[in-house]
Amino acid sequence: MSVKTIAGLEVNVSEEGYLEDMSQWNEDIAKEIASEIGIELTDKHFDVINYLREKTEAGEALTIRKVGKSGVVDIKGLYKLFPKGPLKFSSRIAGIPKPTSCI
Repeated sequence: MSVKTIAGLEVNVSEEGYLEDMSQWNEDIAKEIASEIGIELTDKHFDVINYLREKTEAGEALTIRKVGKSGVVDIKGLYKLFPKGPLKFSSRIAGIPKPTSCI
């Protein structure tokens, strides 16, 4: 674990850049992480991010298939919003731990 300054706040992150503490997350942090990845966040991105955070807080395991069946976004839409790693990047931006289904 290391400390990184994101959006002016010092946060604890893993070696892969995932926040270690979900409570340190806010929308400004999400926007800065997304910018580093090359994604400009829209309301639809935040719909997915908020869904991921809710499910993680409820202790549910996340998979691309589950997100695709959520009614928030379909699988194709998830890939469009978060190309080259939809669950990996959306989880990082959402400030949640890396899902076990991601390699």
